[in-house]
Amino acid sequence: MKRFFDNELETFRSHLILMGETAIRQVRDALKALVDGDIALADRVIAADDELDDLEIKIDTEAIRYMNLRAPVATELRLVIVGMKASHDLERVGDETTSIAKRAVKLAAEPQLKPYVDIPRMAEIAIEMLRGALDCFINGDSDGAIAVVKRDCEVDAINKQLYRELSSYMIENPQTTSRALELMFISKSIERIADHASNIAEEMVFLNKAEDIRHREELKKSGV
Repeated sequence: MKRFFDNELETFRSHLILMGETAIRQVRDALKALVDGDIALADRVIAADDELDDLEIKIDTEAIRYMNLRAPVATELRLVIVGMKASHDLERVGDETTSIAKRAVKLAAEPQLKPYVDIPRMAEIAIEMLRGALDCFINGDSDGAIAVVKRDCEVDAINKQLYRELSSYMIENPQTTSRALELMFISKSIERIADHASNIAEEMVFLNKAEDIRHREELKKSGV
């Protein structure tokens, strides 16, 4: 009977890992669609959002069933609760990638406002944060999870710098306003993806050490 319960938890873990891998792929594809002006790829990203929605529902269903039927002990309960919270963050990552892809379609129809340097750099950090958080879940690495949280300020800094630059474009040439605003929204979506990665990493610390680090100011201010 114990082995049966272990198999249920392993299935739960595998679905969360699959959801993380899917979210990472979606972020990469959305940014590639933007940089390459690839409308077909952007459309595929938009259509694929249902994958993450379905996985979130599956994970929640499995979690609720396990709690109702198995009377989980503390470590199992943390896994189930953290899995549900992490899946919600991953679903929101999917929402942000859909938003990026839709804006990429709009921008593909117009001349490029500026070389895409800062946005891909932001996105790569956010992807590394997602990858790091997922690896911490797989390997039980609390120190690695804390390192992921500390990187959030890097994305915040690039986002603020990009906002200043794009605001200058709009002031100097009002004809750039629509394109600049689309890039601002994309930048904000990437910043939110990094926030979700940070949330997941915080949950991994709670999972492994039963320690809540969500409001530790020294982590939030790291590197600023």
